[in-house]
Amino acid sequence: MVQFSADESVACRMATNEMQFFDTNDFTKGIVYKVRLPGIAALQLASAPGSHVAGFVPEAKGVPASVQIFSCDKDAQNQVVARRSFFRCSTVQFHWNKGSTGLLIVSQADVDKTNQSYYGETKLHYLTTDRAFEGIVPLKKEGPVHDVQWSSSGSEFAVVYGYMPAKATIFNKKCNPLHELGEGPYNTIRWNPKGRFIVIAGFGNLPGDMAFWDYSEKKLIQKAKAEWSVISEWSPDGRHFMTATTAPRLQIDNRIKIFDHTGSLQFIKEFEKLYQVDWKPESPERFGDIAELTISLNGIKIEETKKQGQGSKSAQTSSKAPVNVAAKPAGAYRPPQSKHTAALQDKLFGGLAPTGGEMSKTALRNKKRREKQKEKKAGEGSSA
Repeated sequence: MVQFSADESVACRMATNEMQFFDTNDFTKGIVYKVRLPGIAALQLASAPGSHVAGFVPEAKGVPASVQIFSCDKDAQNQVVARRSFFRCSTVQFHWNKGSTGLLIVSQADVDKTNQSYYGETKLHYLTTDRAFEGIVPLKKEGPVHDVQWSSSGSEFAVVYGYMPAKATIFNKKCNPLHELGEGPYNTIRWNPKGRFIVIAGFGNLPGDMAFWDYSEKKLIQKAKAEWSVISEWSPDGRHFMTATTAPRLQIDNRIKIFDHTGSLQFIKEFEKLYQVDWKPESPERFGDIAELTISLNGIKIEETKKQGQGSKSAQTSSKAPVNVAAKPAGAYRPPQSKHTAALQDKLFGGLAPTGGEMSKTALRNKKRREKQKEKKAGEGSSA
């Protein structure tokens, strides 16, 4: 699979023992250059900008697993920018920050040698392209790393980790803890595209508890709940948070829920079967900050509503004026399709509606015409 940078200036893919790069302006040129990395099992291209690429080589024959970062510059492609080796690792997850200066690596082993977790052992490592930091992120609680996400600025990242109740902490890009988000039944963290609001939640096998945080104010806004959620994501404008229960993970109670940035439920919709849902792709830069929206709303003047019976002066004057329009007599309500129904009955039943009641004008004319025809026939018979 070919990976692209955000501006589509860099494209690369993994092949046997190497990483291959293409000219994004002309793919007919084929592979323009390669980076050799024997045993490579995974790679991740930095997206914004596409300046670096990370490759993973798993542990084999006593040789530790390793992650190596290379520059995407053709002239420096074979130089290792940063490297991290570790034992007890079979798979990794890569998380590049915005700016492509830092890489978080969640390493996972299939077996936890401490026998404390059925799901194996996980560690969180951190590498910087300037080699300022290379090592394990200092987490204050033992247990697995459930989720990790960078802020939109690329200067902070949030981690949910530890045995239940899990702990959530925000670190700066030097791996120093900045703020604690508390503990709870959480395994998911979502930072909104503007970098101001954070949701920590417990989805999947957990009961769906959510905590909405205002990171700029360093305060908890509200707690909410979205049971059986499989998908969760902020809207591009950073003002709404969506959760969804989808198949085939769950075959019943498929639904979408949308909350605002304060955690208040705004919308819910049920589905017989829901397989996928996502926000329409938009650039977060197109939207203003929520604080700007609040200021603009506060500037709107809304006139005080008059009490019942106290209308405006002009309305009171007009109400005293004599009304010459004859009041329309109220009648029984007839649905719009009644005229069509009556005409159809006239044709089918000769104006004699089977349900009884008053006859229409057409039915009445038809009845008089039939009576005249009967009288004429009777007169002809008597004269004969």
